[in-house]
Amino acid sequence: MVDDSNTVLAEDDAAADWADAMAEQTAATGAAAEQPAVGGEPAGTPGVASGANVRPAHFAELQADQPGAAANNQLDLVMDIPVTLSVELGRTKIQIRELLQLAQGSVVDLDRLAGEPMDVLVNGFLIARGEVVLVNDKFGIRLTDIVSPSERARRLA
Repeated sequence: MVDDSNTVLAEDDAAADWADAMAEQTAATGAAAEQPAVGGEPAGTPGVASGANVRPAHFAELQADQPGAAANNQLDLVMDIPVTLSVELGRTKIQIRELLQLAQGSVVDLDRLAGEPMDVLVNGFLIARGEVVLVNDKFGIRLTDIVSPSERARRLA
């Protein structure tokens, strides 16, 4: 059996407190409404008894961020954005006729020589070059050359 007597007493106390607060507010609002202020508006603020101690709020003064903090905050905004990283083995151009003739076992010549570094692309833009490695029966790429920001900008233009 659950004893709800404490819960009922707590609810009765809360209801009594609310009733007292509402009575005080009604008395304060009624008194303020009876005393018109300049311009015909009621004096006082609803819910604030006359003679209440009202002071302006004091807030801590704002300070400028440190120079590096803004850059870190901006970088944090993009850290969780997904991008597509791909490694390009090579390219070639062929005609549709040749494409339709491809079958299992066909060989397609690419524009790269064996041993040349592979292109590492992020969302289609070249960012690095590297060599293919085998790690635990999976292919990986070891980056050997990172494209400089100036070269990336030149390739975009």
